[in-house]
Amino acid sequence: MWILLTIPFLVQSVAIGLDELVFHVKRGLPKWERIGHPIDTLSVVACFIFVLSTPYSQQALYYYIALALLSCILVTKDEFVHKHHCPAMEHWLHALLFINHPIILAALGLLWHQNLYRGFIISQLVMISLFCLYQIIYWNFIYVPQENKQ
Repeated sequence: MWILLTIPFLVQSVAIGLDELVFHVKRGLPKWERIGHPIDTLSVVACFIFVLSTPYSQQALYYYIALALLSCILVTKDEFVHKHHCPAMEHWLHALLFINHPIILAALGLLWHQNLYRGFIISQLVMISLFCLYQIIYWNFIYVPQENKQ
């Protein structure tokens, strides 16, 4: 069963990697995305930290659901502007990520409820946190916007 629960995490890793390496690097990111994407990632990090730091209970589940819903809504915030900046294939990839996002958070909640695979959850948190650091450092301190390149 646990193998099935890892599939959404694998899908997320591949899809976000393609989004980053194929689309973001090619088109560059405007400032609103350079700030917004790490915020999206931090909303996922918050869910993982909550699960790892809070014993499962009915009350804790309500807080987790609130965090997960907030994260699901937050990650869609940029779509009103993406329509002007992204090619159709990137929109499709975003749709896949939006479908997968609540599935990952539901899988995380199930792993938490069943007290399963804490090591897997920790490894995912580490990878997501490293990706967040990359988003912050590369896109805000290393990347040079196209209009400033010579």
